[in-house]
Amino acid sequence: MKGWLQQLGYSDRDLDKLNVIHVAGTKGKGSTCAFAASILHANGQRTGVPRKIGLYTSPHLKCIRERIQINSTPISEELFAKYFYEVLDRLSYHTVEKRNSKDTPRYLQFLALLSFHVFIRERVDGAIYETHSGGECDATNVIQHPVVTGITTLGMDHVEMLGPSISDIAWHKAGIFKAGSPAFSVLQDSSAATAMLQQRADERAVALKFVSINAALPSGILALQPQVQRINCSLAIALVGSFLEDRKHGSLTLSDIRRGIEQFSWPGRFQHIADGNNHWFLDGAHNVLSMQKAADWFSQTILEMQPETAPLARILIFSHISRRNGSALLKGVAAALREAGIHLDHVIFSTYEVRQNTTGSDRFDSNETFQQDYAEVWKAISPEVEFSVKPTIEEALERAREIGKRGRGMQTLVTGSLYLVGGTLSLLESKNTIAALKPSA
Repeated sequence: MKGWLQQLGYSDRDLDKLNVIHVAGTKGKGSTCAFAASILHANGQRTGVPRKIGLYTSPHLKCIRERIQINSTPISEELFAKYFYEVLDRLSYHTVEKRNSKDTPRYLQFLALLSFHVFIRERVDGAIYETHSGGECDATNVIQHPVVTGITTLGMDHVEMLGPSISDIAWHKAGIFKAGSPAFSVLQDSSAATAMLQQRADERAVALKFVSINAALPSGILALQPQVQRINCSLAIALVGSFLEDRKHGSLTLSDIRRGIEQFSWPGRFQHIADGNNHWFLDGAHNVLSMQKAADWFSQTILEMQPETAPLARILIFSHISRRNGSALLKGVAAALREAGIHLDHVIFSTYEVRQNTTGSDRFDSNETFQQDYAEVWKAISPEVEFSVKPTIEEALERAREIGKRGRGMQTLVTGSLYLVGGTLSLLESKNTIAALKPSA
């Protein structure tokens, strides 16, 4: 990465000028970064600094430009195209000069390089970076002098690359710690993970603090309804507070925090969309830990909105196509719902294909074999619950609507993959059905 940055004409000092908040973890990285960006932006609206806040996250839901944002807005198509080709041309020139076609960045490496180029050229004076999946060997870890670093909840994911133990995973994630830069972590469930984070901090002479839920979090805000989002937001407040102290930009106020949370938007994560009596609950959970949190949030929310008359139909739309154990995810969400006392009326399995005869979906494996396998798993879990297998997301949504029409409406949890959730959002938005719910008092 360092060599490619040099080919683009950049050094460590150029990255230092971005004033980076660097975040790693298993669950909640994206939400934490989005909270931090929103709260920092709210502070900037009041004080005038920072003026431009960059946000780099992955993956995207609907559009690749979502990964590179300035002041909480994806960069325009024109800017993306302009800077994309500037990076590509510069790297291609050096590749040809060296006559070594293997000396080219891969997809995520290229996007990280592109983000650095965009933020430097656009004169960003505060940037928040989410690692891809690791830390120590992550493409974003070319950042040598972050202002502050953060670790979100750790769990057993990407074990083939980072494992096999939770200590190994913690070791990799803590690779973003840098001497001279303070670090914050949420309270970890695993004592082994906590011990490893502290060990890595000590080895690098990093002051590490563990953050509990901030007592100053405002009440009555929908974004903070899930407990896990209160944890993520608390970490974000600690990171932003440290950032402002380091940059000598004053301090956060309670109004900064409230405004930042009210302006917070992170589609596809703990997202509730109302369409009349049809309620869609979207969460891109794709590991066991995230799936448990998504199921808990869905259960809590629908129980709180339980009507006095007959309940709405409860439906699960699930899809997961990857090297992970999708069956374990399905079993996990089923167990979590059952433990919460939620009885599903129907389960729908889909591919990642948005609709029939669409283009631009080459990145997806639309083989319905996965869905048939999940159907067999479901038969063993809950043989009394009906299920359907649909070849596209559009048909899965239509099936859910049909079930809702039989009664007073439906409550549908869509989960298992960000690709599934992204496709769902695209379809719902195209039908102009989204109506944002107001926070309950």
